[in-house]
Amino acid sequence: MKDATPQPVLLADYQPYPFVVNEVALAFRLSPSATRVLSRILLAPNPERPGRHDLRLDGGGGLKLIRAAVNGRMLDVTPDAEGVTVAAADLPEGDFAFEAEVEINPAANTTLEGLYMSGGMYCTQCEAQGFRHITFYPDRPDVMAPFRVHVESDMPVLLSNGNPSGSGKGWAEWTDPWKKPAYLFALVAGDLVAVRDRFTTKSGRAVDLAIWVRKGDEDRCAYAMDSLKRSMKWDEDVYGREYDLDVFNIVAVDDFNMGAMENKGLNIFNSKLVLASPETATDGDFERIESVIAHEYFHNWTGNRITCRDWFQLCLKEGLTVFRDQSFTSDMRSAPVKRIDDVLTLRARQFREDMGPLAHPVRPESYIEINNFYTATVYEKGAEVIGMLKRLVGDEGYRKALDLYFDRHDGDAATIEDWLKVFEDATGRDLAQFKRWYTDAGTPRVHVSEAWSDGTYTLTFHQKTPPTPGQDKKPPRVIPIAVGLLNPNGDEVVPTTVLELTEPSQSFRFDGLASRPVPSILRGFSAPVVLERATDQAERAFLLAHDTDPFNKWEAGRALSKDVLTGMIAEGREPSRRLIEALGAVLRDESLDPAFRALCLRLPGEEDLAQALADAGRVPDPAAIHAGREALARAIGTGLSGDLSATYAALESRAPFSPDAAQAGGRALRLACLAFLNRVDGGDRAKALFDSANNMTESAGALGALIDAERGGAAVAAFHARWKDVRLVIDKWFTLQLVHGNPAGAAATARRLADHPDFDWKNPNRFRALMGALAANHAGFHDASGDAYRFYADWLIRLDPVNPQTTARMTTAFETWTRYDADRQALIRDELQRIAAAQGLSRNTGEMVGRMLAAKPA
Repeated sequence: MKDATPQPVLLADYQPYPFVVNEVALAFRLSPSATRVLSRILLAPNPERPGRHDLRLDGGGGLKLIRAAVNGRMLDVTPDAEGVTVAAADLPEGDFAFEAEVEINPAANTTLEGLYMSGGMYCTQCEAQGFRHITFYPDRPDVMAPFRVHVESDMPVLLSNGNPSGSGKGWAEWTDPWKKPAYLFALVAGDLVAVRDRFTTKSGRAVDLAIWVRKGDEDRCAYAMDSLKRSMKWDEDVYGREYDLDVFNIVAVDDFNMGAMENKGLNIFNSKLVLASPETATDGDFERIESVIAHEYFHNWTGNRITCRDWFQLCLKEGLTVFRDQSFTSDMRSAPVKRIDDVLTLRARQFREDMGPLAHPVRPESYIEINNFYTATVYEKGAEVIGMLKRLVGDEGYRKALDLYFDRHDGDAATIEDWLKVFEDATGRDLAQFKRWYTDAGTPRVHVSEAWSDGTYTLTFHQKTPPTPGQDKKPPRVIPIAVGLLNPNGDEVVPTTVLELTEPSQSFRFDGLASRPVPSILRGFSAPVVLERATDQAERAFLLAHDTDPFNKWEAGRALSKDVLTGMIAEGREPSRRLIEALGAVLRDESLDPAFRALCLRLPGEEDLAQALADAGRVPDPAAIHAGREALARAIGTGLSGDLSATYAALESRAPFSPDAAQAGGRALRLACLAFLNRVDGGDRAKALFDSANNMTESAGALGALIDAERGGAAVAAFHARWKDVRLVIDKWFTLQLVHGNPAGAAATARRLADHPDFDWKNPNRFRALMGALAANHAGFHDASGDAYRFYADWLIRLDPVNPQTTARMTTAFETWTRYDADRQALIRDELQRIAAAQGLSRNTGEMVGRMLAAKPA
């Protein structure tokens, strides 16, 4: 490792920067291997840090200092590995200008931080600390200033933040009038074409919109543009937020570590989250594009106009903006289906994080490498915390608090304390206890018991949060628990009521009931907790049939499926007839949204089942989990063959393709039926669908089914031959071959694909398409031979010197190592130790691996 003992950054050590930056002027003379960056920064002493201070500017990653000056006087300074210091004695007592000229090498920048090249175009990525790889600057989010940028290049398109303020042959100038931190800086230069449109704001201002792509990709931008316009209108209608520049630009980039970046007025996107057509993108791709376009646009107010004071407050902008984009998608599509999808993601990623060595609070108190805290806890759990807060104060209180937040903190770098104070001031509510959701790690477990006597039904809740690294005992939190009660005939006798659990143990009474009710608890997944309540399969089947809350209706079916599967896996039980009949009833109920029925038919994933077995004190066997899940799928396919076949045939559509929720739901249900029928017809329907499909959703779904049926050979080759020149589709080609098929051959398949000429391992999308898919194949990745572990670790070691960010994030495939048997634990520990011992290991990857190795087996 580069640094055997890196020092953590602590929230408690925060101090304001000693200087205020009043203006930034940047000039770029672009050259692939020798770009010159000239900066002029106007600074003044910060009254919040009185006294004389050295000027410390961040900088690293290959910056070559050509010259530096203060007020025109040349400085004799030597940068160190992380920046440059100008002694206080060399600074005037009042305002001053710092100037620097540096040289950087974008073509050699494989980390994809700072300024780099992607397929011949210049691109930047500055969040979290990439700007320091462009020039020397106080690279921290609480230093905010307006930027003016001059770009010189022979590239035909030159873009930066803000509004265009001048251009000529070989140059362009951009001015951003709004204060922003350096992490929101952006620059793009390349041979690009624009898909243009216009949006008129609520106050009547015209905003020019453009999506910039490579030539040939113009015909795949329509959905992204439509999503942007709908996002802009939604933010005006729902939050009262209007866009504040004359232009809004989006650029699609092939080489990008993240999904997208909200740079002020110039959003840079991973191309997979912009480019879509019916032939090349699945329904999931369309929905993801809609969501991420909205997310980055919403950041204009929740992230840009109001940013975070320091990186410990990352959840302030990300949790709030995720909540906003989730709400947008709920309004655009099916709210119940969206809620279920969000909870599936939360449980799969964030609950797993909370239960392992990488657990951390929504607002951590320390970090070694900030890029390692772009996590499900910050994003997804951060959004759940916002949702709980809205549930507690109500819609009116939430809107009042948000209006106050925007009025009070516009132009600020704010904190979680600022955020909660706004709600306290707007609603009069004390949120001291609620703040624990931000400061305490771990997923609370809520145990429920009940009593019935003379028309009174009592629910008693006990809450406890398990220990997490660095935090053992956790005080009780405020947990909003939405509850409804059903009569034995299925009628709802108590509508949804939100109970506030604030004590370690607390009881709630419901009086005047004619009969003992069946409770529907945690409706809408009203809090991110694990609910523990003794129940049986009959009650779960009853709730699946009668619950009026869509989430709990689905949850009952999923819990029933999980009960059946864990019994089959751990105890050798037969598939449950009750489950199959209940699923059949849902399948036949045409009053239900097809997308909702598709979700109800989806069996719990193998990773989910492994965690369920571990929670029950059993050591999960990945091979047995896979076999049990396959056996249940075959039993469902056999038992419901007639209904599945009829539904599958009825959903065949000849209408022109639309990515809307209605059509997407029909395709989702049809493919859910195919997944079961494929187990009993040997892949015949999948072959017919693959041959006839006119959209990527059905084509990819059919190809996966054929691979599962061990009939994928010709189809795999045909798919590649057709799409070999469309990079995003070939990503799917890699992934499909690893998430489907016999898991015993997963490592061998991955090794073969890694040797394929199309495997560009330096491209994050392609690397994730192969390696991420291998890790997602639970039984294949955890094959008892350890072959997949070794292969995966080999590639992480290879990638780390090239792209530490992507490497560090992908180490999380190993984070659950302590729940498996001793042999698998030893195999994974060996690989983690081998990664940790790799020469020159990055701080990013070193921190992640070190935290995992510190975990103790159960």
